[in-house]
Amino acid sequence: MKSKFLLLLFCCLATWQLATAQDEAIFGHYNLTPVLINPSAVGFDNSYQLQLNARAQWSGFSDAPTTYAAQYNGPLGDNFGLGVGVLTESAAQLQRLRAHLNYAFRFDISDNIKLAAGFQAEYQQMTLDNSVMTNNFVDFNDQLVQDFMNGEGEFDAALGFFSSFGENTRVGLSFTNLVRSRISQGTDESILEYYTFFASHRMEVEDLDFSFEPSVMLRNVRDVPSQIDINLMARFMDNQLTTGLSYRSLGALGILLGTQLSMGETSNIQIYYSYDVFFQQFQSYNNGSHEISLILGFERDNKKRRRY
Repeated sequence: MKSKFLLLLFCCLATWQLATAQDEAIFGHYNLTPVLINPSAVGFDNSYQLQLNARAQWSGFSDAPTTYAAQYNGPLGDNFGLGVGVLTESAAQLQRLRAHLNYAFRFDISDNIKLAAGFQAEYQQMTLDNSVMTNNFVDFNDQLVQDFMNGEGEFDAALGFFSSFGENTRVGLSFTNLVRSRISQGTDESILEYYTFFASHRMEVEDLDFSFEPSVMLRNVRDVPSQIDINLMARFMDNQLTTGLSYRSLGALGILLGTQLSMGETSNIQIYYSYDVFFQQFQSYNNGSHEISLILGFERDNKKRRRY
């Protein structure tokens, strides 16, 4: 009984840290849709997208984290992008609701170089479920517990830059927790201390109708250990089939499978699934993590563009 309680406590604390950090990379499919980690990626490829994401962390473990998100992003005129989204997350008795608005300005530096700068404003609220009232391990005199029982809300912001070099190379840099870093007391935090860097390059093998794309993400976000992700993604049959592998320095390995189906000359539907396993001892208490993404894409005109 004691070991189960300690595992549950570990789960709650890990999720609380994740929520406190306002982790922008909570989903692993950011290499498919960089807008998950960078506000300046909205509308970058000049197409409209509706994304639905779901992730079940540590499946099979009681009260493990589950996360659902829905968001839209697309161009606004010739030089702007707009995105809106909502995310809900639960772990044990802790609930989080987050809404955000992304706005980006994009322009061409040259024929082969595009650059975008974007801003994100967000609001999140964290609440403890009423079922916590029956938990004998909770100290209801704790001010933090009382705050979360009533719903603790806060605003934050992020800044991002995203660029492409030619058709196949992408680089992005975003800074998170700009508001919280500014108002933190008793620390020497810089407002640019927390960042996420992403870079990828796609290589084509035209004779085999095949491409592969290595990418890397460096992440340093509030209250979470720094992380490096290394990904390798391959596409076949004119992007109709996608597969990939990911390694995270925190000790996780993931596999990816996906497909893209055309619904006409200017629209498509994309479905991706990934499964992650962890190398820590805690893996023996769960069945790994599952993630699925559904993306509806609509091109702005008849010119075929690469999806970012």
